[in-house]
Amino acid sequence: MANVQTPDALLVKNYIDGDENALSILINTHQSKIYGFIYSKISDRDISDDIFQDTFVKVIKTLKSNSYNEEGKFLPWVMRIAHNLIIDHFRRNKKMPMYRETEEFSIFSIMTDHSMTIENQIISDQVQEDLKKIIEELPEDQKEVLVMRIYQDLSFKEISELTGVSINTALGRMRYALMNLRKVIDKHQIILTT
Repeated sequence: MANVQTPDALLVKNYIDGDENALSILINTHQSKIYGFIYSKISDRDISDDIFQDTFVKVIKTLKSNSYNEEGKFLPWVMRIAHNLIIDHFRRNKKMPMYRETEEFSIFSIMTDHSMTIENQIISDQVQEDLKKIIEELPEDQKEVLVMRIYQDLSFKEISELTGVSINTALGRMRYALMNLRKVIDKHQIILTT
């Protein structure tokens, strides 16, 4: 007899309704993909194990609190949780790597390497994504000046001419935009460092 797989959405519903075994089936079904994704970014078994466990702690808390709303998209939702935990790990552990000088390896060979590591690229991408979301919350006039100044590298004189307001008004809008960004960042405790 063929092994019939229960759809994720049904397993999630069963778990929310009290069937603890449904969660075990979900974990077993997706364990290799989720763990493989985490390990591909971390390359450390112990840390990968911790992040995998933390991922499912968050999954359980969300499901138990009835705030899960990703109907039919369980795996992508769990992968996003894992991705966010990986980013949190890298942000918390920004440490200088230890290098030992040997005959085959010289510290000077890496000192000038400014290429983005996978970790830094993930963090940088997430910071850019977070920043775009925050900027979208600004009033339209402030957002317009901020985008022109930061992303288009226009002078306040050019912004003034393009928007039809005085330079002082453009400066004021930029000032308020930055103040409002700080408030949102503080309120949501967002970390914007790469």
